[in-house]
Amino acid sequence: MPDPEQRLARLEELSFFQEEQLRQLNAALTAQQTQLDKVERDLADALAVIRLLREKLAEQPENTLPPHFMPERY
Repeated sequence: MPDPEQRLARLEELSFFQEEQLRQLNAALTAQQTQLDKVERDLADALAVIRLLREKLAEQPENTLPPHFMPERY
């Protein structure tokens, strides 16, 4: 069985590596949250554009002739 000093040194090593891993995980989580925030903003912008396009389409009559079709020419 290891003596108390060796056990203490081992516990300090484990503590150091766990703290380092927590720092790395925190940095990764922060980066992912930043990326998620950007994706959410982009999605909100895209949805706003889609809503605007739907409103513009709803304003147009449904059964209109296409612009290139001009019956007065025939």
